[in-house]
Amino acid sequence: MKDEKTAFVGGGNMTRAIVGGLLESGYAATSILISEPADQQRAALKVAFPDVLLSHDNVVVVGSADNVVLAVKPQLLPAVCRQLANTVQNTRPLIISIAAGPRSDDIDTWLGGGNAVIRAMPNQPALLGLGVSGIYANATSSATQVDTAHRILSAVGTVVSVPDERDIDTVTAISGSGPAYFYLLIDILAKTGIQLGLEEAPARQLAVETAKGAASLAHACGDSMDELIARVRSPGGTTAAAIDSLEDQGIRDIFERALTAARDKAQTLADQAHEFEQD
Repeated sequence: MKDEKTAFVGGGNMTRAIVGGLLESGYAATSILISEPADQQRAALKVAFPDVLLSHDNVVVVGSADNVVLAVKPQLLPAVCRQLANTVQNTRPLIISIAAGPRSDDIDTWLGGGNAVIRAMPNQPALLGLGVSGIYANATSSATQVDTAHRILSAVGTVVSVPDERDIDTVTAISGSGPAYFYLLIDILAKTGIQLGLEEAPARQLAVETAKGAASLAHACGDSMDELIARVRSPGGTTAAAIDSLEDQGIRDIFERALTAARDKAQTLADQAHEFEQD
């Protein structure tokens, strides 16, 4: 990896997270390039990463790169790719898109065709190096290029490959959007604690630390969630009363419908991106 150059098109939070993770893992700053059109954002990046090459010009950074991470908003991606098409056709870098929605075939078409394209869906905890990314590689991507994508994204957490691009929409629903579900649960626990008599600060601390500890324990052991629940849920006890109430109100069906709605929305966004570019 040390002889490769990796360019990031877009200097937002996810780029900052991945670049920071790469530098911490030993990736040379001189092998990283970032294009960011906003002067203020570029100045902030210069402070954070003084030895990384920064430019306002996408073509400049992509033309020097072996790997290109497309980190722009989905609605901007078609225009950005078309701007880069001639350069990409000449240099043939690995393309990694972290834009939610647009499919690999569309990205490949916008870039002129015949490209190795890997779609990745990282999530917000990547900002702390605790993310998880689902990735899908198109047929043009070699095993070496897939390994490269794994190494780049591993700088901010775990990487999970999926065999079918449609699975990326499910990844989006589970892990891409997933942190918000846990924030919602933490909020519910804390606010209910306040309603039941706790002060705000301890209620929030209890909710956050419980979530942190439960996730850590689930990660550390190989037991199923049912087994972990059973260890807390004594027959006739307080946990049983709470879980029984949730089950009676269809908590599993509620989440199934919610995740399906998120998956369907991801598919709709991808369809819209494809159809818009056909007009």
